[in-house]
Amino acid sequence: MPLQRLKELLDRYGVHYESIVHLPAYTAQGIATMTHISGKEVAKTVIVKLDGSLALAVVPASHRIDLRLLQAATGVAKAMLASEEEFKDAFPGCETGAMPPFGSLYGLPVLVDETVTHDREIVFNAGSHTELIRLAYEDFARLEGPKVLRFSTGASTAAA
Repeated sequence: MPLQRLKELLDRYGVHYESIVHLPAYTAQGIATMTHISGKEVAKTVIVKLDGSLALAVVPASHRIDLRLLQAATGVAKAMLASEEEFKDAFPGCETGAMPPFGSLYGLPVLVDETVTHDREIVFNAGSHTELIRLAYEDFARLEGPKVLRFSTGASTAAA
């Protein structure tokens, strides 16, 4: 169970976190609206392929990934969104589209858009469409050591 693995990781490192249960929601912006949490505080995890390898790209719910910026920031020849078919087996126990941004649990690198770092706390899916975890961004960064880059734009433009 992904939530249990995530909680065990957080507990092992003494991270203070809050679990938030909500009605089913399938988009990060929908979760933000339903839970009355700012869309810039809800971090969505998007699965991307960088030169054919899967990675987690984390952006605020109110933003979209700009694949050209992601390609330039990572220095890869090709950056694209991964299809469900390409990543469905990489996250055992997670509901599709509800993967937490903890690539360390799945052996995948984590890229965080620099706008995510602007808030003290982040909120993200915990492996299901009905539960979130809220914790200090500082704790997330300490545990995951994500690569912080600039690769998102406001929600009105770009893809993903």
